[in-house]
Amino acid sequence: MIKACLFDLDGVIVDTARYHFIAWKALAEELGFEFTEKDNERLKGVSRMRSLDILLEIGNIEMEQEKKEELATRKNDHYRSFITQMKPDEILPGATEFIKELKENNIKIALGSASKNAMTILDRLQLTDWFDAVVDGTKVSKAKPDPEVFLKGAEELNVLPGECVVFEDAEAGVEAALAGGMKCVGIGTPDVLGKAHLVVSGLHEMNFDKLSKL
Repeated sequence: MIKACLFDLDGVIVDTARYHFIAWKALAEELGFEFTEKDNERLKGVSRMRSLDILLEIGNIEMEQEKKEELATRKNDHYRSFITQMKPDEILPGATEFIKELKENNIKIALGSASKNAMTILDRLQLTDWFDAVVDGTKVSKAKPDPEVFLKGAEELNVLPGECVVFEDAEAGVEAALAGGMKCVGIGTPDVLGKAHLVVSGLHEMNFDKLSKL
Protein backbone atom coordinates (compact mmCIF):
# COMPACT_ATOMS: atom_id res chain seq x y z
CA MET A 1 0.00 0.00 0.00
CA ILE A 2 1.29 3.44 -0.96
CA LYS A 3 1.53 5.77 2.02
CA ALA A 4 3.94 8.44 0.77
CA CYS A 5 5.19 10.26 -2.31
CA LEU A 6 8.70 11.71 -2.52
CA PHE A 7 9.41 14.35 -5.11
CA ASP A 8 12.62 15.54 -6.67
CA LEU A 9 12.45 19.32 -7.15
CA ASP A 10 14.21 20.37 -10.34
CA GLY A 11 12.41 19.15 -13.44
CA VAL A 12 9.52 17.65 -11.48
CA ILE A 13 7.86 20.48 -9.53
CA VAL A 14 9.69 23.43 -11.05
CA ASP A 15 12.16 23.89 -13.88
CA THR A 16 15.21 25.55 -12.37
CA ALA A 17 17.45 23.93 -14.99
CA ARG A 18 17.52 27.13 -17.04
CA TYR A 19 18.73 29.11 -14.02
CA HIS A 20 21.50 26.57 -13.44
CA PHE A 21 22.44 26.81 -17.11
CA ILE A 22 22.56 30.62 -17.08
CA ALA A 23 24.69 30.53 -13.90
CA TRP A 24 27.16 27.96 -15.30
CA LYS A 25 27.31 29.85 -18.60
CA ALA A 26 28.13 33.09 -16.77
CA LEU A 27 30.91 31.34 -14.85
CA ALA A 28 32.35 29.84 -18.07
CA GLU A 29 32.38 33.29 -19.68
CA GLU A 30 34.27 34.66 -16.67
CA LEU A 31 36.81 31.87 -17.21
CA GLY A 32 37.07 32.71 -20.91
CA PHE A 33 35.25 29.93 -22.76
CA GLU A 34 31.78 29.11 -24.10
CA PHE A 35 29.37 26.76 -22.35
CA THR A 36 26.51 25.54 -24.55
CA GLU A 37 23.10 23.98 -23.85
CA LYS A 38 24.49 20.71 -25.23
CA ASP A 39 27.32 20.89 -22.68
CA ASN A 40 24.73 21.54 -19.99
CA GLU A 41 23.08 18.15 -20.64
CA ARG A 42 26.11 16.52 -19.03
CA LEU A 43 25.34 18.26 -15.73
CA LYS A 44 21.79 16.94 -15.29
CA GLY A 45 21.34 15.18 -11.95
CA VAL A 46 25.00 15.76 -11.02
CA SER A 47 26.32 17.40 -7.83
CA ARG A 48 27.65 20.97 -7.90
CA MET A 49 31.33 20.02 -7.48
CA ARG A 50 31.12 17.27 -10.10
CA SER A 51 29.36 19.74 -12.40
CA LEU A 52 32.22 22.17 -11.90
CA ASP A 53 34.74 19.45 -12.77
CA ILE A 54 32.85 18.78 -16.03
CA LEU A 55 32.71 22.52 -16.77
CA LEU A 56 36.49 22.87 -16.24
CA GLU A 57 37.06 19.80 -18.40
CA ILE A 58 35.07 21.45 -21.21
CA GLY A 59 37.18 24.60 -20.82
CA ASN A 60 40.37 22.50 -20.58
CA ILE A 61 41.23 24.17 -17.28
CA GLU A 62 42.94 22.63 -14.27
CA MET A 63 43.04 24.21 -10.83
CA GLU A 64 43.53 23.47 -7.15
CA GLN A 65 40.67 22.38 -4.89
CA GLU A 66 40.63 25.67 -2.96
CA LYS A 67 40.07 27.64 -6.17
CA LYS A 68 37.37 25.16 -7.22
CA GLU A 69 35.52 25.80 -3.96
CA GLU A 70 35.59 29.54 -4.72
CA LEU A 71 34.19 28.99 -8.20
CA ALA A 72 31.43 26.68 -6.93
CA THR A 73 30.40 29.37 -4.45
CA ARG A 74 30.45 32.01 -7.20
CA LYS A 75 28.23 29.85 -9.41
CA ASN A 76 25.82 29.35 -6.51
CA ASP A 77 25.74 33.11 -5.89
CA HIS A 78 24.74 33.64 -9.54
CA TYR A 79 22.08 30.93 -9.24
CA ARG A 80 20.64 32.24 -5.97
CA SER A 81 20.30 35.72 -7.43
CA PHE A 82 18.01 34.20 -10.08
CA ILE A 83 15.91 31.90 -7.87
CA THR A 84 15.19 34.59 -5.27
CA GLN A 85 13.14 36.26 -8.03
CA MET A 86 11.01 33.15 -8.72
CA LYS A 87 7.21 33.31 -8.57
CA PRO A 88 4.47 30.68 -8.00
CA ASP A 89 3.49 30.79 -11.69
CA GLU A 90 6.76 28.94 -12.42
CA ILE A 91 5.42 25.73 -10.82
CA LEU A 92 5.23 23.09 -13.56
CA PRO A 93 1.75 22.19 -14.92
CA GLY A 94 -0.23 19.76 -12.79
CA ALA A 95 2.14 19.76 -9.80
CA THR A 96 -0.07 21.76 -7.43
CA GLU A 97 -3.21 19.86 -8.45
CA PHE A 98 -1.58 16.45 -7.99
CA ILE A 99 -0.09 17.31 -4.60
CA LYS A 100 -3.49 18.63 -3.48
CA GLU A 101 -5.12 15.34 -4.57
CA LEU A 102 -2.51 13.35 -2.62
CA LYS A 103 -3.23 15.41 0.49
CA GLU A 104 -6.96 14.78 0.12
CA ASN A 105 -6.20 11.04 0.06
CA ASN A 106 -3.99 11.18 3.17
CA ILE A 107 -0.77 10.47 1.29
CA LYS A 108 2.30 11.89 3.04
CA ILE A 109 4.56 14.12 0.95
CA ALA A 110 8.30 14.74 1.09
CA LEU A 111 10.85 16.52 -1.03
CA GLY A 112 14.04 14.61 -1.87
CA SER A 113 16.47 16.94 -3.58
CA ALA A 114 20.25 17.28 -3.70
CA SER A 115 19.81 21.06 -3.94
CA LYS A 116 20.95 23.13 -0.97
CA ASN A 117 18.62 25.85 -2.24
CA ALA A 118 15.44 23.74 -2.05
CA MET A 119 13.91 25.65 0.88
CA THR A 120 14.48 28.99 -0.85
CA ILE A 121 12.72 27.70 -3.97
CA LEU A 122 9.79 26.19 -2.03
CA ASP A 123 9.35 29.46 -0.14
CA ARG A 124 9.38 31.50 -3.35
CA LEU A 125 6.82 29.14 -4.92
CA GLN A 126 4.70 29.24 -1.73
CA LEU A 127 4.82 25.42 -1.52
CA THR A 128 6.66 24.90 1.77
CA ASP A 129 3.54 24.15 3.84
CA TRP A 130 2.48 21.36 1.46
CA PHE A 131 5.42 19.15 2.43
CA ASP A 132 5.48 16.95 5.52
CA ALA A 133 9.27 16.62 5.23
CA VAL A 134 12.02 18.29 3.22
CA VAL A 135 15.28 16.43 2.71
CA ASP A 136 17.74 18.54 0.76
CA GLY A 137 21.47 18.93 0.19
CA THR A 138 21.96 20.28 3.72
CA LYS A 139 20.78 16.96 5.23
CA VAL A 140 22.53 14.37 3.05
CA SER A 141 26.11 13.71 2.00
CA LYS A 142 25.70 11.09 -0.71
CA ALA A 143 24.59 12.02 -4.23
CA LYS A 144 22.08 10.06 -6.30
CA PRO A 145 22.15 7.21 -7.46
CA ASP A 146 22.83 6.56 -3.77
CA PRO A 147 19.35 6.26 -2.19
CA GLU A 148 20.26 8.25 0.96
CA VAL A 149 18.04 11.26 0.17
CA PHE A 150 14.94 9.10 -0.37
CA LEU A 151 15.59 6.73 2.54
CA LYS A 152 15.95 9.73 4.84
CA GLY A 153 12.69 11.11 3.44
CA ALA A 154 10.89 7.85 4.24
CA GLU A 155 12.41 7.87 7.72
CA GLU A 156 11.23 11.44 8.38
CA LEU A 157 7.74 10.52 7.18
CA ASN A 158 7.82 7.39 9.37
CA VAL A 159 6.96 5.05 6.49
CA LEU A 160 8.74 2.03 5.02
CA PRO A 161 10.65 2.41 1.70
CA GLY A 162 8.29 -0.12 0.09
CA GLU A 163 5.35 2.19 0.90
CA CYS A 164 6.87 5.08 -1.08
CA VAL A 165 6.66 6.29 -4.68
CA VAL A 166 9.42 8.57 -5.95
CA PHE A 167 8.95 11.13 -8.75
CA GLU A 168 12.19 11.78 -10.64
CA ASP A 169 13.32 13.32 -13.94
CA ALA A 170 16.92 12.07 -13.94
CA GLU A 171 18.28 8.58 -14.57
CA ALA A 172 20.44 8.76 -11.43
CA GLY A 173 17.33 9.64 -9.43
CA VAL A 174 15.37 6.68 -10.79
CA GLU A 175 18.29 4.40 -9.90
CA ALA A 176 18.37 5.91 -6.39
CA ALA A 177 14.66 5.20 -5.88
CA LEU A 178 15.01 1.60 -7.05
CA ALA A 179 18.13 1.08 -4.93
CA GLY A 180 16.09 2.27 -1.93
CA GLY A 181 13.40 -0.34 -2.61
CA MET A 182 10.81 2.20 -3.73
CA LYS A 183 8.45 2.47 -6.69
CA CYS A 184 9.38 5.19 -9.16
CA VAL A 185 7.55 7.40 -11.64
CA GLY A 186 9.84 8.94 -14.23
CA ILE A 187 9.09 12.47 -15.41
CA GLY A 188 10.36 12.64 -18.98
CA THR A 189 10.82 10.04 -21.71
CA PRO A 190 11.02 6.21 -21.59
CA ASP A 191 14.30 6.14 -23.55
CA VAL A 192 16.03 7.86 -20.61
CA LEU A 193 13.87 6.75 -17.67
CA GLY A 194 12.87 3.28 -18.84
CA LYS A 195 13.83 1.65 -15.53
CA ALA A 196 10.99 3.49 -13.75
CA HIS A 197 7.72 1.66 -13.03
CA LEU A 198 5.83 4.34 -14.98
CA VAL A 199 6.97 7.21 -17.19
CA VAL A 200 4.89 10.35 -17.79
CA SER A 201 5.81 13.65 -19.42
CA GLY A 202 4.80 15.66 -16.35
CA LEU A 203 2.71 15.68 -13.18
CA HIS A 204 -0.25 16.95 -15.23
CA GLU A 205 -0.54 13.31 -16.42
CA MET A 206 -0.73 11.95 -12.86
CA ASN A 207 -3.68 11.35 -10.57
CA PHE A 208 -4.44 9.29 -7.48
CA ASP A 209 -5.98 6.47 -9.53
CA LYS A 210 -2.78 6.00 -11.57
CA LEU A 211 -0.73 6.12 -8.39
CA SER A 212 -2.88 3.43 -6.75
CA LYS A 213 -2.25 1.03 -9.65
CA LEU A 214 1.53 1.09 -9.31
